[in-house]
Amino acid sequence: MPLPLLLLLSLLPISLSQPKGTLINCGAVVESKIDGREWLPDTGFVSGGGTTKTLNTSALVPILTTLRSFPNIAGRKYCYNVQVYRNAKYMVRTTYYYGGVNGPSSPPVFDQIIDGTFWAVVNTTEDYVNGMSSYYEGVFLAQGKTMSVCVGANTYTDSDPFISALEFVILHDSLYNSTDFKSNGLSLVARHGFGYNGPIIRYPDDQFDRFWEPFGETINDSSNANVSVSGLWNLPPLKVFESELTTNQSLSIELNWPPKPVQDANHYIALYFADSRDRVFSIFINSVPYYKDLNVTEAGLVVYATKWPLGGTTNITLTPSSGSVLGPSINAGEAFQVLPLGGRTLTRDVIALERVKESLENPPPNWNGDPCLPRQYTWTGIACSGIRVVSLNLTNMGLSGSLSPNIANMTALSDIWLGNNNLSGPIPDLSSLKILETLHLEDNQFSGVIPSSLGNIDSLRELFLQNNNLTGQVPNSLTGKSGLNLRISPGNSFSAPPPS
Repeated sequence: MPLPLLLLLSLLPISLSQPKGTLINCGAVVESKIDGREWLPDTGFVSGGGTTKTLNTSALVPILTTLRSFPNIAGRKYCYNVQVYRNAKYMVRTTYYYGGVNGPSSPPVFDQIIDGTFWAVVNTTEDYVNGMSSYYEGVFLAQGKTMSVCVGANTYTDSDPFISALEFVILHDSLYNSTDFKSNGLSLVARHGFGYNGPIIRYPDDQFDRFWEPFGETINDSSNANVSVSGLWNLPPLKVFESELTTNQSLSIELNWPPKPVQDANHYIALYFADSRDRVFSIFINSVPYYKDLNVTEAGLVVYATKWPLGGTTNITLTPSSGSVLGPSINAGEAFQVLPLGGRTLTRDVIALERVKESLENPPPNWNGDPCLPRQYTWTGIACSGIRVVSLNLTNMGLSGSLSPNIANMTALSDIWLGNNNLSGPIPDLSSLKILETLHLEDNQFSGVIPSSLGNIDSLRELFLQNNNLTGQVPNSLTGKSGLNLRISPGNSFSAPPPS
Protein backbone atom coordinates (compact mmCIF):
# COMPACT_ATOMS: atom_id res chain seq x y z
CA MET A 1 0.00 0.00 0.00
CA PRO A 2 1.49 3.41 -0.92
CA LEU A 3 2.56 5.54 2.01
CA PRO A 4 1.10 9.01 2.48
CA LEU A 5 3.42 11.98 2.37
CA LEU A 6 3.53 15.05 4.57
CA LEU A 7 4.28 18.53 3.30
CA LEU A 8 4.71 21.73 5.22
CA LEU A 9 4.78 25.13 3.54
CA SER A 10 5.57 25.57 -0.10
CA LEU A 11 7.04 28.88 -1.21
CA LEU A 12 4.46 29.49 -3.91
CA PRO A 13 3.11 32.97 -4.43
CA ILE A 14 -0.63 33.37 -4.02
CA SER A 15 -2.35 35.23 -6.83
CA LEU A 16 -5.57 37.10 -6.28
CA SER A 17 -6.32 37.46 -9.99
CA GLN A 18 -9.36 35.90 -11.57
CA PRO A 19 -9.14 32.24 -12.57
CA LYS A 20 -7.84 31.93 -16.13
CA GLY A 21 -9.52 29.71 -18.67
CA THR A 22 -12.68 29.29 -20.71
CA LEU A 23 -16.20 29.43 -19.26
CA ILE A 24 -19.03 28.17 -21.50
CA ASN A 25 -22.69 28.87 -20.81
CA CYS A 26 -24.37 26.04 -22.70
CA GLY A 27 -27.52 27.00 -24.59
CA ALA A 28 -26.84 30.73 -24.24
CA VAL A 29 -26.79 32.89 -27.36
CA VAL A 30 -24.90 35.94 -26.05
CA GLU A 31 -21.89 36.57 -23.82
CA SER A 32 -22.55 37.38 -20.19
CA LYS A 33 -20.59 38.56 -17.17
CA ILE A 34 -21.34 36.76 -13.92
CA ASP A 35 -19.52 37.73 -10.72
CA GLY A 36 -17.03 39.63 -12.86
CA ARG A 37 -16.15 36.62 -15.01
CA GLU A 38 -16.95 36.31 -18.70
CA TRP A 39 -19.10 33.40 -19.88
CA LEU A 40 -19.29 32.57 -23.58
CA PRO A 41 -22.20 31.09 -25.55
CA ASP A 42 -21.53 27.52 -26.65
CA THR A 43 -22.18 27.81 -30.38
CA GLY A 44 -18.50 28.11 -31.25
CA PHE A 45 -17.51 25.03 -29.24
CA VAL A 46 -20.18 22.36 -29.72
CA SER A 47 -20.31 19.78 -32.48
CA GLY A 48 -23.15 17.39 -33.05
CA GLY A 49 -25.98 19.91 -33.00
CA GLY A 50 -28.43 19.72 -30.16
CA THR A 51 -31.24 22.01 -29.13
CA THR A 52 -30.96 25.06 -26.88
CA LYS A 53 -33.54 25.34 -24.12
CA THR A 54 -34.40 28.01 -21.58
CA LEU A 55 -35.76 27.24 -18.12
CA ASN A 56 -38.39 29.52 -16.65
CA THR A 57 -37.74 28.48 -13.07
CA SER A 58 -37.28 31.52 -10.85
CA ALA A 59 -34.31 32.16 -8.56
CA LEU A 60 -31.83 30.22 -10.70
CA VAL A 61 -28.25 31.33 -10.96
CA PRO A 62 -27.69 32.68 -14.49
CA ILE A 63 -25.70 29.76 -15.92
CA LEU A 64 -28.51 27.34 -15.00
CA THR A 65 -31.22 29.17 -16.93
CA THR A 66 -30.14 27.71 -20.28
CA LEU A 67 -28.94 24.30 -21.44
CA ARG A 68 -28.26 22.34 -24.58
CA SER A 69 -30.12 19.06 -25.08
CA PHE A 70 -29.09 16.27 -27.46
CA PRO A 71 -31.00 13.38 -29.07
CA ASN A 72 -30.87 10.19 -27.04
CA ILE A 73 -29.37 7.96 -29.74
CA ALA A 74 -27.43 5.17 -28.04
CA GLY A 75 -23.75 5.11 -28.93
CA ARG A 76 -23.64 8.70 -30.13
CA LYS A 77 -21.56 11.34 -28.38
CA TYR A 78 -21.91 15.11 -28.54
CA CYS A 79 -18.74 17.06 -27.94
CA TYR A 80 -17.39 20.45 -26.94
CA ASN A 81 -13.93 21.19 -28.33
CA VAL A 82 -11.98 23.88 -26.48
CA GLN A 83 -8.63 25.41 -27.35
CA VAL A 84 -6.12 24.97 -24.53
CA TYR A 85 -2.43 25.44 -23.81
CA ARG A 86 -0.53 22.22 -24.46
CA ASN A 87 0.95 20.71 -21.26
CA ALA A 88 -1.06 23.04 -19.02
CA LYS A 89 -3.04 21.49 -16.17
CA TYR A 90 -6.76 22.20 -16.16
CA MET A 91 -9.59 21.89 -13.72
CA VAL A 92 -12.52 20.81 -15.89
CA ARG A 93 -16.02 21.16 -14.45
CA THR A 94 -19.34 20.23 -16.02
CA THR A 95 -22.64 21.41 -14.55
CA TYR A 96 -26.08 19.91 -15.15
CA TYR A 97 -29.42 21.32 -14.04
CA TYR A 98 -32.24 19.25 -15.45
CA GLY A 99 -35.21 21.44 -14.54
CA GLY A 100 -37.70 18.97 -16.01
CA VAL A 101 -36.93 19.80 -19.66
CA ASN A 102 -37.77 16.25 -20.80
CA GLY A 103 -40.70 15.88 -18.42
CA PRO A 104 -40.91 15.90 -14.63
CA SER A 105 -40.40 12.14 -14.30
CA SER A 106 -37.56 11.75 -16.80
CA PRO A 107 -34.20 12.96 -15.46
CA PRO A 108 -31.61 11.44 -17.78
CA VAL A 109 -28.62 9.25 -17.01
CA PHE A 110 -25.77 9.37 -19.53
CA ASP A 111 -22.02 9.14 -19.99
CA GLN A 112 -19.40 11.86 -19.74
CA ILE A 113 -16.15 11.62 -21.71
CA ILE A 114 -12.95 13.67 -21.56
CA ASP A 115 -10.85 13.43 -24.73
CA GLY A 116 -10.84 9.67 -25.39
CA THR A 117 -11.40 8.60 -21.78
CA PHE A 118 -14.67 7.56 -20.16
CA TRP A 119 -14.97 9.93 -17.19
CA ALA A 120 -18.22 9.26 -15.34
CA VAL A 121 -21.87 8.31 -15.52
CA VAL A 122 -23.90 11.50 -15.08
CA ASN A 123 -26.96 10.79 -12.94
CA THR A 124 -29.08 13.86 -12.24
CA THR A 125 -31.97 11.99 -10.59
CA GLU A 126 -31.27 12.60 -6.90
CA ASP A 127 -30.21 16.23 -7.33
CA TYR A 128 -33.28 16.95 -9.48
CA VAL A 129 -35.58 15.59 -6.78
CA ASN A 130 -33.84 17.90 -4.29
CA GLY A 131 -34.05 20.90 -6.64
CA MET A 132 -30.28 21.03 -7.07
CA SER A 133 -27.80 21.05 -9.92
CA SER A 134 -25.16 18.34 -10.38
CA TYR A 135 -21.52 19.05 -11.10
CA TYR A 136 -18.55 16.88 -11.99
CA GLU A 137 -14.99 18.09 -11.64
CA GLY A 138 -11.63 16.70 -12.61
CA VAL A 139 -8.00 17.65 -13.13
CA PHE A 140 -6.46 16.81 -16.50
CA LEU A 141 -3.37 17.64 -18.52
CA ALA A 142 -3.83 19.23 -21.93
CA GLN A 143 -1.90 16.83 -24.15
CA GLY A 144 -2.71 18.73 -27.33
CA LYS A 145 -3.90 22.15 -28.43
CA THR A 146 -7.53 21.21 -27.85
CA MET A 147 -9.47 19.22 -25.28
CA SER A 148 -12.90 17.72 -25.76
CA VAL A 149 -15.67 17.02 -23.29
CA CYS A 150 -18.51 14.89 -24.61
CA VAL A 151 -21.84 13.67 -23.31
CA GLY A 152 -22.66 10.20 -24.59
CA ALA A 153 -26.14 8.77 -25.02
CA ASN A 154 -26.66 5.23 -23.77
CA THR A 155 -29.49 2.89 -22.83
CA TYR A 156 -29.79 3.79 -19.14
CA THR A 157 -32.89 5.96 -19.69
CA ASP A 158 -35.05 7.23 -22.55
CA SER A 159 -34.42 10.86 -21.62
CA ASP A 160 -32.21 13.14 -23.74
CA PRO A 161 -28.72 13.96 -22.41
CA PHE A 162 -27.93 17.63 -21.83
CA ILE A 163 -25.41 20.04 -20.32
CA SER A 164 -25.77 23.43 -18.60
CA ALA A 165 -22.21 24.72 -18.25
CA LEU A 166 -18.62 23.77 -18.95
CA GLU A 167 -15.48 25.28 -17.40
CA PHE A 168 -11.78 24.93 -18.20
CA VAL A 169 -9.63 26.63 -15.54
CA ILE A 170 -5.81 26.63 -15.67
CA LEU A 171 -4.23 25.37 -12.45
CA HIS A 172 -0.85 26.25 -11.01
CA ASP A 173 1.82 23.71 -11.99
CA SER A 174 2.33 22.73 -8.36
CA LEU A 175 -1.25 21.60 -7.73
CA TYR A 176 -1.60 17.84 -7.37
CA ASN A 177 1.78 17.53 -9.08
CA SER A 178 2.59 14.17 -7.49
CA THR A 179 0.15 12.68 -10.03
CA ASP A 180 1.41 11.35 -13.35
CA PHE A 181 -0.96 13.35 -15.52
CA LYS A 182 0.51 11.86 -18.70
CA SER A 183 -1.16 8.59 -17.72
CA ASN A 184 -3.90 9.59 -15.27
CA GLY A 185 -6.52 12.19 -14.55
CA LEU A 186 -8.15 13.00 -11.22
CA SER A 187 -11.94 12.80 -10.90
CA LEU A 188 -13.27 14.63 -7.85
CA VAL A 189 -15.06 12.49 -5.28
CA ALA A 190 -15.26 14.93 -2.35
CA ARG A 191 -13.87 18.29 -1.25
CA HIS A 192 -15.00 19.61 2.13
CA GLY A 193 -14.27 22.12 4.83
CA PHE A 194 -14.65 20.31 8.15
CA GLY A 195 -16.38 22.11 10.98
CA TYR A 196 -17.69 24.65 8.45
CA ASN A 197 -21.43 25.16 7.93
CA GLY A 198 -21.60 28.17 5.63
CA PRO A 199 -22.11 28.41 1.85
CA ILE A 200 -19.74 26.69 -0.55
CA ILE A 201 -16.27 28.22 -0.41
CA ARG A 202 -15.15 29.17 -3.95
CA TYR A 203 -13.70 32.14 -5.84
CA PRO A 204 -12.59 34.68 -4.69
CA ASP A 205 -11.59 32.70 -1.57
CA ASP A 206 -10.28 29.92 -3.79
CA GLN A 207 -8.21 31.48 -6.58
CA PHE A 208 -9.04 28.59 -8.95
CA ASP A 209 -12.76 28.54 -8.11
CA ARG A 210 -12.67 25.04 -6.68
CA PHE A 211 -15.77 24.21 -4.65
CA TRP A 212 -15.21 23.43 -0.96
CA GLU A 213 -18.50 22.17 0.44
CA PRO A 214 -19.42 22.40 4.12
CA PHE A 215 -19.16 19.09 5.91
CA GLY A 216 -22.52 18.72 7.58
CA GLU A 217 -21.41 16.35 10.32
CA THR A 218 -20.55 18.29 13.48
CA ILE A 219 -18.55 16.77 16.31
CA ASN A 220 -17.21 19.81 18.08
CA ASP A 221 -16.36 22.55 15.63
CA SER A 222 -14.60 25.66 16.79
CA SER A 223 -13.13 28.91 15.59
CA ASN A 224 -9.54 28.63 14.39
CA ALA A 225 -8.80 32.26 13.56
CA ASN A 226 -5.28 32.41 15.00
CA VAL A 227 -3.55 30.15 12.50
CA SER A 228 -1.07 31.65 10.03
CA VAL A 229 -1.30 29.37 7.00
CA SER A 230 0.25 30.73 3.79
CA GLY A 231 1.09 29.07 0.48
CA LEU A 232 0.26 25.54 1.64
CA TRP A 233 0.70 22.71 -0.86
CA ASN A 234 -2.22 22.54 -3.36
CA LEU A 235 -3.06 26.13 -2.33
CA PRO A 236 -6.28 25.51 -0.38
CA PRO A 237 -8.17 28.73 0.42
CA LEU A 238 -7.34 30.31 3.77
CA LYS A 239 -11.03 30.32 4.63
CA VAL A 240 -11.06 26.55 5.17
CA PHE A 241 -8.64 27.05 8.08
CA GLU A 242 -10.95 29.46 9.90
CA SER A 243 -13.00 26.50 11.16
CA GLU A 244 -12.02 23.03 12.23
CA LEU A 245 -13.53 19.79 13.38
CA THR A 246 -11.97 18.96 16.74
CA THR A 247 -12.41 17.81 20.28
CA ASN A 248 -10.70 19.51 23.17
CA GLN A 249 -10.59 16.27 25.08
CA SER A 250 -8.16 13.48 24.36
CA LEU A 251 -10.71 11.52 22.34
CA SER A 252 -10.72 10.09 18.85
CA ILE A 253 -12.67 11.56 15.93
CA GLU A 254 -14.37 9.24 13.46
CA LEU A 255 -15.64 10.48 10.10
CA ASN A 256 -17.51 8.76 7.32
CA TRP A 257 -15.74 10.63 4.55
CA PRO A 258 -16.08 10.83 1.62
CA PRO A 259 -19.74 10.96 2.60
CA LYS A 260 -20.92 8.63 -0.19
CA PRO A 261 -19.60 5.17 -1.15
CA VAL A 262 -16.81 5.29 -3.72
CA GLN A 263 -15.87 3.00 -6.58
CA ASP A 264 -13.20 0.36 -6.09
CA ALA A 265 -10.17 2.23 -7.37
CA ASN A 266 -7.02 4.06 -6.35
CA HIS A 267 -7.65 7.50 -4.91
CA TYR A 268 -5.67 10.68 -4.38
CA ILE A 269 -6.37 11.85 -0.81
CA ALA A 270 -5.21 15.15 0.68
CA LEU A 271 -6.06 16.11 4.27
CA TYR A 272 -5.35 19.65 5.51
CA PHE A 273 -4.53 20.66 9.09
CA ALA A 274 -3.67 23.83 11.02
CA ASP A 275 -4.17 24.66 14.69
CA SER A 276 -2.88 27.34 17.04
CA ARG A 277 -2.51 24.72 19.78
CA ASP A 278 -0.08 21.89 19.12
CA ARG A 279 -1.91 18.61 18.60
CA VAL A 280 -0.35 15.20 18.01
CA PHE A 281 -2.41 12.32 16.66
CA SER A 282 -2.42 9.44 14.20
CA ILE A 283 -4.64 8.98 11.16
CA PHE A 284 -6.27 5.72 10.06
CA ILE A 285 -8.33 5.09 6.94
CA ASN A 286 -10.56 2.03 7.22
CA SER A 287 -8.42 0.97 10.20
CA VAL A 288 -5.26 1.05 8.06
CA PRO A 289 -2.52 3.43 9.37
CA TYR A 290 -2.35 6.49 7.14
CA TYR A 291 0.03 8.70 9.15
CA LYS A 292 1.46 8.21 12.65
CA ASP A 293 1.99 10.93 15.27
CA LEU A 294 1.14 13.91 13.12
CA ASN A 295 2.16 17.14 14.88
CA VAL A 296 -0.21 19.92 13.81
CA THR A 297 0.87 23.54 14.24
CA GLU A 298 -0.50 26.93 13.27
CA ALA A 299 1.75 26.98 10.17
CA GLY A 300 -0.37 24.25 8.61
CA LEU A 301 0.42 21.07 6.71
CA VAL A 302 -1.11 18.59 4.32
CA VAL A 303 -0.88 14.82 4.35
CA TYR A 304 -1.54 13.21 1.00
CA ALA A 305 -1.46 9.85 -0.76
CA THR A 306 -1.38 9.57 -4.52
CA LYS A 307 -2.82 6.08 -4.98
CA TRP A 308 -4.69 4.90 -1.90
CA PRO A 309 -7.10 2.02 -2.60
CA LEU A 310 -10.69 2.69 -1.55
CA GLY A 311 -14.03 1.07 -2.26
CA GLY A 312 -17.48 1.45 -0.74
CA THR A 313 -17.86 3.32 2.55
CA THR A 314 -14.75 5.04 3.94
CA ASN A 315 -14.02 5.66 7.61
CA ILE A 316 -11.33 8.12 8.75
CA THR A 317 -10.23 7.94 12.38
CA LEU A 318 -8.05 10.54 14.10
CA THR A 319 -6.61 9.09 17.32
CA PRO A 320 -4.65 11.14 19.92
CA SER A 321 -1.09 9.99 20.37
CA SER A 322 0.11 8.69 23.71
CA GLY A 323 0.55 11.54 26.18
CA SER A 324 -1.39 14.03 24.08
CA VAL A 325 -3.55 16.35 26.16
CA LEU A 326 -5.64 17.77 23.33
CA GLY A 327 -7.73 15.78 20.90
CA PRO A 328 -7.19 15.73 17.15
CA SER A 329 -8.46 18.28 14.63
CA ILE A 330 -8.96 18.51 10.87
CA ASN A 331 -9.76 21.47 8.62
CA ALA A 332 -10.35 20.22 5.10
CA GLY A 333 -9.99 17.30 2.74
CA GLU A 334 -9.97 16.41 -0.94
CA ALA A 335 -10.47 12.98 -2.47
CA PHE A 336 -10.15 12.16 -6.16
CA GLN A 337 -10.50 8.89 -7.99
CA VAL A 338 -7.36 8.26 -10.01
CA LEU A 339 -8.65 7.86 -13.56
CA PRO A 340 -6.36 5.93 -15.93
CA LEU A 341 -6.46 7.68 -19.29
CA GLY A 342 -7.67 5.68 -22.25
CA GLY A 343 -5.32 7.52 -24.55
CA ARG A 344 -6.03 9.65 -27.59
CA THR A 345 -6.20 8.68 -31.23
CA LEU A 346 -2.94 9.59 -32.93
CA THR A 347 -3.02 13.31 -33.73
CA ARG A 348 -2.11 12.75 -37.38
CA ASP A 349 -5.14 10.46 -37.82
CA VAL A 350 -7.45 12.89 -36.01
CA ILE A 351 -6.37 15.83 -38.17
CA ALA A 352 -6.72 13.74 -41.34
CA LEU A 353 -10.24 12.65 -40.39
CA GLU A 354 -11.21 16.22 -39.58
CA ARG A 355 -10.08 17.25 -43.08
CA VAL A 356 -12.05 14.35 -44.58
CA LYS A 357 -15.06 15.49 -42.55
CA GLU A 358 -14.68 19.05 -43.85
CA SER A 359 -14.53 17.84 -47.46
CA LEU A 360 -17.82 15.96 -47.09
CA GLU A 361 -21.05 17.90 -47.43
CA ASN A 362 -22.92 15.54 -45.11
CA PRO A 363 -20.48 13.66 -42.85
CA PRO A 364 -21.80 10.99 -40.46
CA PRO A 365 -23.56 12.73 -37.56
CA ASN A 366 -21.53 11.10 -34.81
CA TRP A 367 -18.14 12.21 -36.11
CA ASN A 368 -17.44 14.21 -32.95
CA GLY A 369 -14.70 14.02 -30.34
CA ASP A 370 -12.08 11.29 -30.45
CA PRO A 371 -12.57 8.93 -33.43
CA CYS A 372 -11.45 5.72 -31.68
CA LEU A 373 -12.06 6.23 -27.98
CA PRO A 374 -13.87 5.25 -25.86
CA ARG A 375 -14.54 2.04 -27.80
CA GLN A 376 -18.31 2.18 -27.35
CA TYR A 377 -18.34 5.61 -29.00
CA THR A 378 -16.13 4.94 -32.03
CA TRP A 379 -17.09 7.03 -35.05
CA THR A 380 -19.41 5.45 -37.60
CA GLY A 381 -17.45 3.59 -40.26
CA ILE A 382 -14.16 3.73 -38.34
CA ALA A 383 -12.24 0.70 -37.14
CA CYS A 384 -9.26 1.22 -34.88
CA SER A 385 -6.35 -0.74 -33.49
CA GLY A 386 -5.09 0.94 -30.36
CA ILE A 387 -4.81 4.63 -31.19
CA ARG A 388 -4.59 4.16 -34.98
CA VAL A 389 -7.38 4.18 -37.55
CA VAL A 390 -6.99 1.00 -39.61
CA SER A 391 -10.10 0.98 -41.81
CA LEU A 392 -12.73 3.34 -43.15
CA ASN A 393 -16.07 1.85 -44.26
CA LEU A 394 -18.67 4.41 -45.36
CA THR A 395 -20.30 2.31 -48.07
CA ASN A 396 -23.80 3.39 -49.06
CA MET A 397 -23.91 6.28 -46.57
CA GLY A 398 -25.35 8.84 -49.03
CA LEU A 399 -22.18 10.93 -48.82
CA SER A 400 -21.50 13.83 -51.17
CA GLY A 401 -18.57 16.17 -51.56
CA SER A 402 -14.97 15.27 -52.32
CA LEU A 403 -12.31 12.99 -50.86
CA SER A 404 -9.68 15.01 -49.02
CA PRO A 405 -6.02 14.28 -49.92
CA ASN A 406 -5.40 14.24 -46.17
CA ILE A 407 -6.78 10.72 -46.05
CA ALA A 408 -3.31 9.67 -47.21
CA ASN A 409 -1.92 10.80 -43.85
CA MET A 410 -3.66 7.92 -42.05
CA THR A 411 -0.77 5.59 -42.75
CA ALA A 412 -2.18 2.66 -40.75
CA LEU A 413 -5.15 2.28 -43.12
CA SER A 414 -5.46 -1.17 -44.65
CA ASP A 415 -8.98 -0.88 -46.03
CA ILE A 416 -11.05 1.95 -47.52
CA TRP A 417 -14.65 1.31 -48.56
CA LEU A 418 -16.45 4.36 -49.95
CA GLY A 419 -18.60 2.71 -52.62
CA ASN A 420 -22.16 3.63 -53.57
CA ASN A 421 -22.09 7.28 -52.53
CA ASN A 422 -22.09 10.52 -54.51
CA LEU A 423 -18.48 11.56 -54.04
CA SER A 424 -16.92 13.65 -56.80
CA GLY A 425 -13.64 15.27 -57.80
CA PRO A 426 -10.28 13.59 -58.34
CA ILE A 427 -8.97 10.49 -56.62
CA PRO A 428 -6.14 11.71 -54.36
CA ASP A 429 -2.62 10.29 -54.32
CA LEU A 430 -2.71 7.46 -51.77
CA SER A 431 0.80 6.11 -52.33
CA SER A 432 1.78 6.88 -48.71
CA LEU A 433 -0.66 4.18 -47.53
CA LYS A 434 1.97 1.45 -47.68
CA ILE A 435 -0.22 -1.29 -46.13
CA LEU A 436 -3.45 -0.50 -48.00
CA GLU A 437 -5.04 -3.75 -49.22
CA THR A 438 -8.55 -2.71 -50.29
CA LEU A 439 -9.74 0.46 -52.05
CA HIS A 440 -13.42 0.55 -53.03
CA LEU A 441 -14.52 3.78 -54.76
CA GLU A 442 -17.11 2.26 -57.09
CA ASP A 443 -20.54 3.79 -57.82
CA ASN A 444 -19.59 7.43 -57.20
CA GLN A 445 -18.91 10.49 -59.37
CA PHE A 446 -15.11 10.59 -59.22
CA SER A 447 -13.54 12.27 -62.26
CA GLY A 448 -10.10 12.76 -63.78
CA VAL A 449 -7.45 10.11 -64.22
CA ILE A 450 -6.53 7.15 -62.07
CA PRO A 451 -3.35 8.05 -60.14
CA SER A 452 -0.58 5.80 -61.43
CA SER A 453 0.93 5.88 -57.94
CA LEU A 454 -1.73 3.40 -56.82
CA GLY A 455 0.31 0.77 -58.60
CA ASN A 456 3.20 1.47 -56.25
CA ILE A 457 1.27 0.17 -53.23
CA ASP A 458 2.67 -3.36 -52.97
CA SER A 459 -0.02 -4.57 -50.57
CA LEU A 460 -3.00 -3.48 -52.75
CA ARG A 461 -5.20 -6.48 -53.59
CA GLU A 462 -8.60 -4.96 -54.51
CA LEU A 463 -9.23 -1.77 -56.48
CA PHE A 464 -12.87 -1.16 -57.48
CA LEU A 465 -13.44 1.96 -59.62
CA GLN A 466 -16.42 1.03 -61.80
CA ASN A 467 -19.34 3.40 -62.39
CA ASN A 468 -17.53 6.72 -61.98
CA ASN A 469 -16.61 9.48 -64.45
CA LEU A 470 -12.95 8.63 -64.78
CA THR A 471 -11.04 9.35 -67.99
CA GLY A 472 -7.61 8.93 -69.51
CA GLN A 473 -5.71 5.68 -69.63
CA VAL A 474 -5.62 2.96 -67.03
CA PRO A 475 -2.02 2.99 -65.74
CA ASN A 476 0.17 0.06 -66.72
CA SER A 477 1.27 -0.12 -63.10
CA LEU A 478 -2.25 -1.38 -62.32
CA THR A 479 -3.14 -3.47 -65.36
CA GLY A 480 0.07 -5.42 -65.02
CA LYS A 481 0.04 -5.71 -61.24
CA SER A 482 0.14 -9.33 -60.09
CA GLY A 483 -2.51 -10.40 -57.59
CA LEU A 484 -4.64 -7.27 -58.01
CA ASN A 485 -8.43 -7.61 -58.44
CA LEU A 486 -9.03 -4.52 -60.62
CA ARG A 487 -12.54 -3.47 -61.66
CA ILE A 488 -12.89 -0.42 -63.88
CA SER A 489 -16.08 -1.12 -65.86
CA PRO A 490 -18.91 -0.56 -66.51
CA GLY A 491 -18.97 3.21 -66.48
CA ASN A 492 -15.99 5.56 -66.90
CA SER A 493 -14.60 6.78 -70.24
CA PHE A 494 -11.11 5.45 -70.53
CA SER A 495 -9.07 5.92 -73.71
CA ALA A 496 -7.30 3.05 -75.38
CA PRO A 497 -3.59 2.73 -74.68
CA PRO A 498 -1.30 3.86 -77.50
CA PRO A 499 -0.07 1.11 -79.84
CA SER A 500 3.14 -0.49 -78.69
